[in-house]
Amino acid sequence: MEQYLKAFKALSDDSRLRIVKMLEVKPMCVCEITLVIGYATSTVSNHLKILKEAGLVVQERDERFINYSLNKDKKQFIAKILAFVRKLDDEVFEADKNSALASDRALVC
Repeated sequence: MEQYLKAFKALSDDSRLRIVKMLEVKPMCVCEITLVIGYATSTVSNHLKILKEAGLVVQERDERFINYSLNKDKKQFIAKILAFVRKLDDEVFEADKNSALASDRALVC
């Protein structure tokens, strides 16, 4: 039960939900997410920390970047939650996804 509560609390914020929808498209670093969302780096980092603590997002170092992605080793409950999130459709989510695809960390970071 506790795992479900953490995941739903993490997704109850529109910014975190937007981040999860962007990470569906590709792994991203904080700089790229910040560019799309338009918040301060510290705010985005805090949102990512909450998503990570809920088990929805993982991080991996790639040379000088830390990439965030959806948890590929997701447990069954995370898989169900992410399957539901994938079905969400909204103009903001679509715009974020397109911006995420167009983002280039070489130009942003």
